[in-house]
Amino acid sequence: MSTQIRTVTVLGAGVLGSQIAYQSAFKGFPVTVYDIDDDALAAARKRFDKLVATYRAEVPGGADGAAEAALDRLTLTTDLGQAAADADLIVEAVPEILELKRQTYQELAALAPAKTLFATNSSSLLPSDLKDATGRPDRFLAMHFANKIWFSNLAEVMGTSETDPKVFQEVVAFAEAIGMVPIEIHKEKAGYVLNTLLVPFLRAALELVAGGYAQPGDVDNTWRIGTGAPAGPFQIYDVIGLRTPYNIMVHGDDEAQQLAAWLKKNYIDKGKLGLESGQGFYKYT
Repeated sequence: MSTQIRTVTVLGAGVLGSQIAYQSAFKGFPVTVYDIDDDALAAARKRFDKLVATYRAEVPGGADGAAEAALDRLTLTTDLGQAAADADLIVEAVPEILELKRQTYQELAALAPAKTLFATNSSSLLPSDLKDATGRPDRFLAMHFANKIWFSNLAEVMGTSETDPKVFQEVVAFAEAIGMVPIEIHKEKAGYVLNTLLVPFLRAALELVAGGYAQPGDVDNTWRIGTGAPAGPFQIYDVIGLRTPYNIMVHGDDEAQQLAAWLKKNYIDKGKLGLESGQGFYKYT
């Protein structure tokens, strides 16, 4: 399936935003990466350098110069107007905060050309929560990626009742073009498929540790040994980064908010953010 999308912009150069941008560039697309200030872009450049090393080691073709070539297709900017100016597709990967995302789309609506498609990478919000802010609900949907995009290469595509079916299929085609396996979701579901399965699992693990029942390493060992899974829930937390589950839980029910407060006090406030910071539930070198 071919795609008419030629130029891509990614808003938000955090852990997953950087991966989406780099994977798209690795597959040959020119990509503009936007974030709010120079410090955020400096952090993104470090992430891209690490991704070069990862792709060289783990991705077919990465060691043949393609990993470095991807960097040449990336343009970084703090100017939202510049980022939006010529984009066929804008993938939004800003923090999981409803009002921040709505504000971002309201600004984009005035800056992006009429041709531009908008896709949110939100892991928990429904696209219908955001569609009115986009100014183009017929050209807006969700395209949700998993962390370690080069390995867990799925893209869940989910529209609203107003999404043009042609736009939906165009985004499915783009997902294929960047090496993803598109998962078409036929009506809105909070958490999509992946997080509908994953979030309760991760929450149950956190309840065990926050409640004093077991340590993270023992929970992970139990899961790996008992199921044959390659990773336990706290290893998954560290890969995701602890801020994303915190942002989800802090807006949840009373029990979820208590878990969020525990996570913030014991980990996030201490700079233990997961793999990206060098320490989360585990330490990394």
